[in-house]
Amino acid sequence: MRLRLAALPLALLAGCATAGTTTTAPAAPQISLPTLQRVTQTLSSDEFQGRAPGTEGETRTVELLAREFRRAGLTPGNNGNWYQDVPLVEITLQGTPALRVTGPNNTNLNFAYRTDYIGASYRAQPRVAVNDSDVVFVGYGINAPELEWNDYAGVDVRGKTVVILINDPDWQSQGLEGRFNGRAMTYYGRWTYKFEEAARQGAAAALIVHDTAPASYGWMTVENSWSGPQLYMQSASNGADQTAMNGWLQNAAARRLLAAGGYDLDALVLAAREHGFRAVPLTGLKASVAMDNTLRNAASRNVIGILPGRTRPNEYVLYTAHWDHLGLCAEAGEDRICNGAVDNASGTSALVALAEAHVRAGRADRTLVFLAVTAEESGLLGSAYYAAHPIFPLARTAGGFNMDSLNLTGAARDFVSIGGGKSELDAWLQRAAERAGMRVSPEPTPEAGYYFRSDQFSLAKMGVPMLYGRGGEDLVNGGTAAGRAAAEEYRRARYHGVEDEYNPNWDWAGALADVRIYYDVGRALAMSTEWPNWHPTDAFRAIRDRSRAGQ
Repeated sequence: MRLRLAALPLALLAGCATAGTTTTAPAAPQISLPTLQRVTQTLSSDEFQGRAPGTEGETRTVELLAREFRRAGLTPGNNGNWYQDVPLVEITLQGTPALRVTGPNNTNLNFAYRTDYIGASYRAQPRVAVNDSDVVFVGYGINAPELEWNDYAGVDVRGKTVVILINDPDWQSQGLEGRFNGRAMTYYGRWTYKFEEAARQGAAAALIVHDTAPASYGWMTVENSWSGPQLYMQSASNGADQTAMNGWLQNAAARRLLAAGGYDLDALVLAAREHGFRAVPLTGLKASVAMDNTLRNAASRNVIGILPGRTRPNEYVLYTAHWDHLGLCAEAGEDRICNGAVDNASGTSALVALAEAHVRAGRADRTLVFLAVTAEESGLLGSAYYAAHPIFPLARTAGGFNMDSLNLTGAARDFVSIGGGKSELDAWLQRAAERAGMRVSPEPTPEAGYYFRSDQFSLAKMGVPMLYGRGGEDLVNGGTAAGRAAAEEYRRARYHGVEDEYNPNWDWAGALADVRIYYDVGRALAMSTEWPNWHPTDAFRAIRDRSRAGQ
């Protein structure tokens, strides 16, 4: 299915509750701080080796989660089994192949792996090669007929190497108005979409120009995420429909490449923002790279526990969090373990603490599903597999909340709704926040496209209304200045790096507030007879309507 997605301007409409929705507040939850701390610390310890799927770290992780779910009082969620098998293939690049670009006037550029570019093949083949491939700059690499925008119009890129800008054309807007929703990233701005579209266009290779601001993370994050074994969903064609190589170019390297074709990157960026932009062939430039890979089937596992519903057990409310992280990072030094304490041992600990709290409160009317998914860091693979092979019918899933990184910087006055303004679940979140004495805030960095970067997106694409959010930046101690500084420090120094480790001095007040809101929304939805939907103009609405109509 080819889904066209355009995020809508943020509109957190507290008054748009579904008619008849219960307004009864759930009883105050008993969230165990010791559980949050213990599970986070354990999962992010060196013993778990960074929780890479298909490793001993996975085995320890999923077995621990099954034990924790059982201890909390849940029932195995997959026909008596705690696990759902997720078939993956692991592709590991051998060596550090250079990307070579040749052209007129004795042009001979060699781009070093990791230093200048980083890439991988989505094809499950021992060797892939791109030989003397014409190079084309395709702007933002977007093909959006409903927005009358096509960066591939008038150019045939079959067998060629495309150079693409990250994010979408109006990401620098101050507001949320514009063809691509202004500052808020649409899915067209996400790197996953750009590689998907390049493959649909028949490109041999796709290279995204890295730029920290529109990407929302630095080169360290790219390097650590793309180095070492890479996981993909197994396919009957072994990825033959994918480009031979996908990757990223350092900004300085991209400037060198484009200059060799007679173009300036800054000038091309300005041109690519304009409606009617046409791709620019870099006449005479040829790109070549060869990659030798080792292949391994790396079946992984989602972990599923349930608290069966009391009166309507065949209706479901979903909590999700990804248990995986990157394993070993690319960074040099004695410590190479990417422990992933915040991302996402903390969110996984919330699954366990929520299970405990809901069991103590007793069975709700609907069944509560606690789903810890694999391979989020590899492209939302575990949640995508569940969405394609659901244990519980998606049409009978009323909605859910995804938890990816708790607020560990202290109590906040606000709760940020990531991707808010999309569904009627906004009203449920608004009420829960008010009961907690907090306000709901829009994303401070909508250009980062966080709604498309975690597991709620896999379920949303299949029509299930999903919330995603956490405590905001307006901290009780220090206000927004302190909150923004803490968020920036994490993105710059710890996100997807070896420094994302458990800190015994963390202030857990904000995390507890997060989990109480997750509980409140989930409990209210599980006790309701309502079926919140996407707003009528949202891209997911038609999918949900078709799904529910089949019931």
